[in-house]
Amino acid sequence: MILAFIGTAGSGKTTLTAEFGKYLEENGYSVSYVNLDTGVRKLPYRPDVDVRDDVTAWELMEEGLGPNGAIVRSYDLLVPKVNDYAERIRELDGRSDYVLIDTPGQMETFLFHEFGVKLMEAFPDALGVYLFSPEILRKPTDFCFALFFGLMIDLRLGITTVPALSKIDTASVDELRKYLDDVEYLTARLKLEPSTQGLLAYKLCSTLPELAPPTRVLYLSAKTREGFDELETVAYEHYCTCGDLT
Repeated sequence: MILAFIGTAGSGKTTLTAEFGKYLEENGYSVSYVNLDTGVRKLPYRPDVDVRDDVTAWELMEEGLGPNGAIVRSYDLLVPKVNDYAERIRELDGRSDYVLIDTPGQMETFLFHEFGVKLMEAFPDALGVYLFSPEILRKPTDFCFALFFGLMIDLRLGITTVPALSKIDTASVDELRKYLDDVEYLTARLKLEPSTQGLLAYKLCSTLPELAPPTRVLYLSAKTREGFDELETVAYEHYCTCGDLT
């Protein structure tokens, strides 16, 4: 099973990759790790495939590029090797129960760059886990944005993507669940928003039941491991023809 953790900087991708991998190993599974972040200095896991073996953003910065330019340039340099990386990941998938892919800290360098898109084209059966943290959910329109962004990742990368609220140990989740688990409730709340932004969100969320594949939001904490059993179940359901993600 190939799982790709995708999310904005600070959403907890790397920590979750490491801790979920330990959880799986403790439950008897063999796990391989893939690091696709050219800008990370230290990792809490030992990667079996690591793009930093070919290029790092900080080395490019020493040549005079700024942080953003160095990161973009690093993936430009990786594009010619994308097939090689795909083959190495495929080999890991052949000998491990799980392959956990830790994507770049700057999500846009994975979603909007040729390297990330081409790499995931090689694994249409992979499961994407889109992480977003509680601090971005301040108003009803934010919930619409989070749910739709997961759908956009699905569209961009061509892989089934499940939304996952991370760092749930840092917030009271009960109130957030009302909006994330019940689209009809969220849509009804958005209908009351007087702003143009609220109207747009209302129209978008009204289409979610029709557009979005059957799935459910995951609630995860790398600190307490809450939700890890649910993530394992969703991964199994994704790869098993007898289940869906509802």
